[in-house]
Amino acid sequence: MERKSQKIDFVGTAAERYKMKMESQIRQNYHNDCEAAINRMINMEMFASYTYTSMAFYFSRDDVALPGFAHFFKENSDEEREHADKLLSFQNKRGGRIFLQDIKKPDRDEWGNGLEAMQCALQLEKTVNQALLDLHKIASNKVDPHLCDFLETHYLNEQVEAIKKMGDYVTNLTKMDAVKNKMAEYLFDKHTLGGHS
Repeated sequence: MERKSQKIDFVGTAAERYKMKMESQIRQNYHNDCEAAINRMINMEMFASYTYTSMAFYFSRDDVALPGFAHFFKENSDEEREHADKLLSFQNKRGGRIFLQDIKKPDRDEWGNGLEAMQCALQLEKTVNQALLDLHKIASNKVDPHLCDFLETHYLNEQVEAIKKMGDYVTNLTKMDAVKNKMAEYLFDKHTLGGHS
């Protein structure tokens, strides 16, 4: 009697094996909508970092030469990048999958004067804050207390403080008439933002 050998596939079809690679064994109470919103938020934070990098190096140009503004925007760029890194780590910690998207180029390459750039930065912070609030709402609706706590601990208050600080800077630059009075812009750069060559 001839014995036929049968190949037993313990892990299923190729499609099933691929799906097993994509699914996480640690994922629990992590809704797909939260996962997708985190991926969008990562992109938003990277865009903010990219925009602040553009601002920083604009103000460090030899024909602009405002080192305080350059330093301020570079610090903001680094902070936004750190925010993206925290979200990337969170996504992995929860068993989500990271799907990076193209980072949009800032709308401009020239940032004008300090007041104009600070107004753009203030609007950017408000846009990021709204995206975080939208993410928090999704997390609340999907009953994800861990994500809500993460956002409240690491992002929401910090965003409000950044908005307040930039709003104060816009007010002071406006009061000083820094657009017309370049000495006022220089003094703001030096004394408020700590600029030195």
